Amino acid sequence: MLRDWRERIVVDPKVLVGKPVIRGTRLSVEFILDLLANDWTIEQIQNEYPQLEREDIMAVLKYTAEMVKEEKIYPLP
Repeated sequence: MLRDWRERIVVDPKVLVGKPVIRGTRLSVEFILDLLANDWTIEQIQNEYPQLEREDIMAVLKYTAEMVKEEKIYPLP
């Protein structure tokens, strides 16, 4: 069971210009989210990218959820 997305999501300026990626890959959080948003299942993603574990994909979702929670919205005057 995944406890913390930080175990699997990394940001390195030398990899994809610093976009968050799944550790040990060049697969970005953005890319995996796009697949999920386009109705790919976790199983389909794993079939296409067998190096990924279910916990990697769950880490993408947990990372995204945390980023949205931290987002601040300021109304325009």
